[in-house]
Amino acid sequence: VPGSEKVLQADLVLLAMGFLGPEAALAQGLGIDQDERTNFKASFGDFATSLPGVFAAGDCRRGQSLVVWAIREGRDAAAAVDRCGGVGLVGGRGKG
Repeated sequence: VPGSEKVLQADLVLLAMGFLGPEAALAQGLGIDQDERTNFKASFGDFATSLPGVFAAGDCRRGQSLVVWAIREGRDAAAAVDRCGGVGLVGGRGKG
């Protein structure tokens, strides 16, 4: 809608959108392990990838699926980030 644009200040931005899979160049460039379908390897529950301080959830972790799964995993991953205190995260509040 013309004139409805806004600029919001943020310390951290999380992108949540459906897609065919994570970019291989991103995983390879960061050194994140991938599964046989090129999704980021991260176990359900802690959502931590092989790169400390980097988490994966939703389509990035499990592949294309229902949006309700992405919402659930996003919430659970946010809780996992909170439990770790944001250690290693850009803008995190952890002591690491």
